[in-house]
Amino acid sequence: MGLEDRLKRLRQRFAEREIDGLFVSRPENRRYLSGFDGSAGYLLITSQDTILATDFRYLEQAKRQAPSYDIFPINGDIGDWFPKLVAGLHLRQLGFEAGHITFSLYRKLSDILNRAELPLKLIPIEGLVASLRAIKEPEEIELITQAVAISDAAFEYAENTIQAGMSEPELAFEIEKFMREGGSEALPFDIIVASGPNSALPHAKPSSRTISSGEPIVIDIGARVSGYSSDLSRTIYLGNPDETFNKVYDSVLGAQLAAIAMIKEGMTGEEADKMARIVIEEAGYGGAFGHALGHGIGLASHELPRLGPNSTEPLTNGMVFTIEPGIYLTGWGGVRIEDTVVMEDGKIRVISKSRKAGR
Repeated sequence: MGLEDRLKRLRQRFAEREIDGLFVSRPENRRYLSGFDGSAGYLLITSQDTILATDFRYLEQAKRQAPSYDIFPINGDIGDWFPKLVAGLHLRQLGFEAGHITFSLYRKLSDILNRAELPLKLIPIEGLVASLRAIKEPEEIELITQAVAISDAAFEYAENTIQAGMSEPELAFEIEKFMREGGSEALPFDIIVASGPNSALPHAKPSSRTISSGEPIVIDIGARVSGYSSDLSRTIYLGNPDETFNKVYDSVLGAQLAAIAMIKEGMTGEEADKMARIVIEEAGYGGAFGHALGHGIGLASHELPRLGPNSTEPLTNGMVFTIEPGIYLTGWGGVRIEDTVVMEDGKIRVISKSRKAGR
């Protein structure tokens, strides 16, 4: 499927949302629907029109990357060009991405339309394009697979590079350099290298702390290829693992393997989360697994679907997401094991290949 198929599927949803068109501002959605990856611009999509509005810096890029779109040059304040953008399109209800446009901008656009006396109402829309993006096309899965291969290789490099006495930022820099030299675009998120007690922080940032033997080290990395991301977490141990590490690690690994084996198409995100959570609870660490089991990944490092409590959307074939249970013990550290997976033929296929055994 190409851009025309994406636009067709989007337009089919206009009627159920009671809108005549959609004003797209989120960069990932803009790229998904047009191919344009410049850092500034908007799409206006109606049942007949596909318009890409951007400024002088990106006009030539827009023409090359979005040849099927009408290019609308913009300049100055949005109040100067937005009425001209929508004039003549005979729109009554225009959807906008409520999760991305600020309330301040929404109020400004409403005032602009009132002053211009245009009979157009702005309708807040949530998740319309995100739900389309959640089901990946084969070409998207291939790009994610390429990004996964880079992060797999980077973790193996990190395993061979890490040694006691290195600082967390030093190792993070070595990993990022390896991935960029290996073909990754700008990384989708900041690398996490968290050692000892720092690894009890699920979203720790590399600190000045020196890595030592006899403690867990969580490494969380992702690469990006043609805009598509990977996400990988591994936990290693320098020296001979102690009893606590072995118990915690085995509990997390058991939870992840159970989830991979038991999650099937049609399960909700909440039901999938329970497949892993029950294993950790039975090990006595239920209160130490405080985040969701996983999240979708693609043009954004976190997108639909969500695998966690209160997630009622069903998982379907074509969805790419992470499975990342963890246990975090304040003062000691944590263990997280994360893979990027795809739902195919009703079950999970793991894309990540790097080994999971802590050492």
